[in-house]
Amino acid sequence: MMERDFTELLGAARAGSREVRADSRKVGPGDIFVAVPGASEDGTRYIPEAVAAGAAIVVCRPEAARAAAMAGAGGDACRFIAHEDPREALWRLAAARFDTEGLPLRVVGVTGTNGKTTTAALLEHLFTAAGHRVGVLGTVTYRWPGHSEAAPLTTPDPLSLHAMLARMAEAGVDMAFMEVSSHALAQQRVSGVPFAGAVFTNLTQDHLDFHPDMESYFKAKARLFLELPRKDKAMAVNADDPWGRRLLELCPGALSYGLGRGVPGRRHLWGELLASGTAGVHLRMRCDNAEWELRSPLVGAFNAANLLAAQAMALELGLTPSAMRALATFTGVSGRLERVDNPQGLHVFVDYAHTPDALVNVLTALRGAGFARIVTVFGCGGNRDRTKRPLMGEAVARHADVAVLTSDNPRNEEPEAILADVLPGLATAREVVVEADRRAATAKALAMLGREDALLIAGKGHEDYQIIKGVKHHYSDQEVVRELLRCE
Repeated sequence: MMERDFTELLGAARAGSREVRADSRKVGPGDIFVAVPGASEDGTRYIPEAVAAGAAIVVCRPEAARAAAMAGAGGDACRFIAHEDPREALWRLAAARFDTEGLPLRVVGVTGTNGKTTTAALLEHLFTAAGHRVGVLGTVTYRWPGHSEAAPLTTPDPLSLHAMLARMAEAGVDMAFMEVSSHALAQQRVSGVPFAGAVFTNLTQDHLDFHPDMESYFKAKARLFLELPRKDKAMAVNADDPWGRRLLELCPGALSYGLGRGVPGRRHLWGELLASGTAGVHLRMRCDNAEWELRSPLVGAFNAANLLAAQAMALELGLTPSAMRALATFTGVSGRLERVDNPQGLHVFVDYAHTPDALVNVLTALRGAGFARIVTVFGCGGNRDRTKRPLMGEAVARHADVAVLTSDNPRNEEPEAILADVLPGLATAREVVVEADRRAATAKALAMLGREDALLIAGKGHEDYQIIKGVKHHYSDQEVVRELLRCE
């Protein structure tokens, strides 16, 4: 009976006769409300509000449906339908409501710890240059021709996601690239999306406040490749990454890519780094029987890996090696090794690096560019994985000349407690400055910067806020640098 009722409900959603909601505040008369269990809130708590707002149907766990029936909740105006997994119910209803499977666009998911935003933007640039209408859902913005909005989450909730894909199709988008977080995969936020392609960039320590361990983190990422299949899905996997090599063993049809030679006997896009400096990178690529070169203004070997990821997926989706020339005009993404121009001509960079591996990558890139000294302003977010804090300190101690330790987003933690967790990792640093106030820390770093030095301000990138004691305040590293240097 439960399955039959839910099948009928899918039909109602598909016909558009009822709207689907997961937020009781958005419920209107006749709507379907799905009581989804969340990380901090359980939708079951908000069933009374949804019923009071006029919900005609509530989908919830069996025990909640039984309790509602016994209590006579909703009377004759609201029907309760039990479902063992409300998360699954939500994405199935969302996919039905917006007919996601039938949309005339191809969707590509990009997952990994680092490089998702740049890789998705590179693919956007490539396919736009090739004449496609492109949409992007990612950490910075959700955008497509005629629309752009700030992204509150890397990967949106199922209803928002399926609705935006439908809006993209209405706008004529034929290629959509989206960053797919491990949280989204674990929480079934991208289930029901008919992915035509999937890219794996790398896996390094992050989000262990959410995942119990690295194995669980990897399995969440792997779901994009193994559990959301399409027979014709293209896959590109980084063979230079140990977790990528493990994923390649599970995905025999994937194209591997990397600066190494790859796995013997497999199709591989090999990139040879011919030069890397302040002007960018020069790469030579080989794949199948083709060979081509690319000069990109992006700095560092980690960006060479991002360039290879985008090219591997583009090849799998039908672009030719000659189309890759368009990447020469891609100048970068906001907050990703972004140079902050200033009248003094100081070398100041802002980057989103907030994991040990990301810090190593960006600092190595700056070191390779030949600066005299590297000064690094960094911190760690509050209410997140504490085990990575000393590892962040170690990364800066190894690769920077001066470490300026400050606050990132303390959230609900005391800033000084976070700094204390980081400090053991800075034991071998050449010089350490500790200043909890991020603006003051930036001012101190700028004051010690020489003309041949580089300043890296890491952790926030494109973000324009800080969360302190649970309150969100406007704060932009780029704006602060310009104010401190009195830029116009």
